[in-house]
Amino acid sequence: METNGSWLRTRGQRDSGKVSMTELFFDLVFVFAVTQLSHTLLEHLDLGGFLRTSVLFLAVWWLWIFTSWCTNWLNPDTTAVRLLLFALMLGGLVLSSSIPQAFGAAGLAFGLLFAIMQVGRSLFMVRAFRGHREQRDNFLRVALWLLVSGAFWLAGGLMEGQARVLCWCVALGIEYVSPALYFRVPGLGRSRTSDWNVDGAHLAERCMLFVIIALGESLLVTGATFSQLAWTPPTMAAFLAAFLGSVAMWWIYFDSGAEHGSHRIAGSDDPGRIARIAYTYVHLLIVAGIIVCAVADELVLMHPDHATPAGVVAILGGPALYLAGNALFKWLTWDRRFPPLSHLAGLVLLALMAGWAVWAHPSALALGIGTTAVIVIVAVWETRALRRGRAATPIAGS
Repeated sequence: METNGSWLRTRGQRDSGKVSMTELFFDLVFVFAVTQLSHTLLEHLDLGGFLRTSVLFLAVWWLWIFTSWCTNWLNPDTTAVRLLLFALMLGGLVLSSSIPQAFGAAGLAFGLLFAIMQVGRSLFMVRAFRGHREQRDNFLRVALWLLVSGAFWLAGGLMEGQARVLCWCVALGIEYVSPALYFRVPGLGRSRTSDWNVDGAHLAERCMLFVIIALGESLLVTGATFSQLAWTPPTMAAFLAAFLGSVAMWWIYFDSGAEHGSHRIAGSDDPGRIARIAYTYVHLLIVAGIIVCAVADELVLMHPDHATPAGVVAILGGPALYLAGNALFKWLTWDRRFPPLSHLAGLVLLALMAGWAVWAHPSALALGIGTTAVIVIVAVWETRALRRGRAATPIAGS
């Protein structure tokens, strides 16, 4: 019979930090969540839609990254942990299904289920770490913070309109600021980054897999949309631009950044600090950029001749979020004085394109091809700079 002590991974053994099939199975639920988010934004492409979809994305990301932190310690080969992940999968599937109506009829379901999943998983960790006082107290603090935010998730679900948005923004604020405050609780003190002794390679791999999920969803949206359209020169050009853009985005993250970040956190004396900043916070910009790019690709495919103001924001904003997230990630994990020059140049080019869009009102297809060109330029620039730099100093000039 399993005991709570056997629910934990045994660090230091071969393959002890390997991502398990159970974790990969759990991650598949979030393919659906990412798809729901991109479709919801596409259907409500205005300022209010951006705000509401951002709230839902931040919630989904926080649910996933918190679970990834927990499975860093938990042994997924035990029955109790597998049942926990399967229960979270079921909750995540229902939560994802409620996303299109989260600010409508499904608000209470979304808020209540989200709070239950966050608090329930944290209480499971308190039980798992019984006999490990520091870690147990760490997750007890986490659970108390999530109980407070959970009250706002529930209250928001009971309200309507702007009141729901406000309540859920407060809930997100509580959850996102709590790690920065080290989950300080009167009478229980505060956590330390040394309490978050994560297996850096494991957490890095989990985040890489989520990026792959988001990129895969982007390609699925592109392929599904293209299959329903006539193969005219504009749609063929839009399809090719979307595909090349996805490949360049993969190249920017996986050619050097992801591997270097994994080595950096795995070899760090304080992996919890890097995990908190570079993977917990900065990676949400990367994933958000991919989701917005998927929306932009569908817009360009469906309406290549015209771009609304909101469409222009999506077409330019997706690559900007992605480049900004990668620039910060590489800056933090490469110990550089400045972010990569190639990424900063790409952001400048996108800003110039924004000015061009305001002045010349180009077609959506022209903007889509332009943003793809920017992403490809950044990928080629960084790759060539890294190849040259390895002969002298690593990562110089990128």
